[in-house]
Amino acid sequence: MNTALWLLAALGTIGTFDTLYYHEWRMRLPARYPEAADELKIHALRDFSYALLFASLPWVAWHGYTVLVVVAAMVMEFAMTMTDFVVEIRVRKPLGDVPAGERIGHVCMGIVYGAMMANLLPVVATWWAMPSRLAIAPAGPEPLRWVLSLMAIGVFLSGVRDLYAAFGLPGGSWPWPRIALHRPE
Repeated sequence: MNTALWLLAALGTIGTFDTLYYHEWRMRLPARYPEAADELKIHALRDFSYALLFASLPWVAWHGYTVLVVVAAMVMEFAMTMTDFVVEIRVRKPLGDVPAGERIGHVCMGIVYGAMMANLLPVVATWWAMPSRLAIAPAGPEPLRWVLSLMAIGVFLSGVRDLYAAFGLPGGSWPWPRIALHRPE
């Protein structure tokens, strides 16, 4: 479990950079309503999956049928990532495509996510064989647990922000002014 948690922290670190630098600073996706709305909705769903994983895995053991919540979050994250790869092509083409560094970051995140899953699946199999219940079971070093908990809060707030912006709600583009794309007819 320790290796899975360290990989999850590495994934959170790369994801934080991707979100802050590429999604917010370079592309300013929240300011691109309605063009980026689909991408932002996908990011929000994926963020909520990550929030569950970051918040629970360092602290809770999902025994028996409860482990299906973790499996569902992992499957949803994978499905949202695959969908995001396709949606990004449409959303980013008018902006000159996805920046090369962002694509490289996405590949790195995919590799780390796969490694994290490979290390977590034996734990999930062990949990599945146990009687159904949630058990308080701190895993990994205490500082890592707290870092992952902070990441859970951050990724949850990022998801709320993306969802808010995706629906074009007032102030959703903050701190950026709204950007209108002019697409050729």
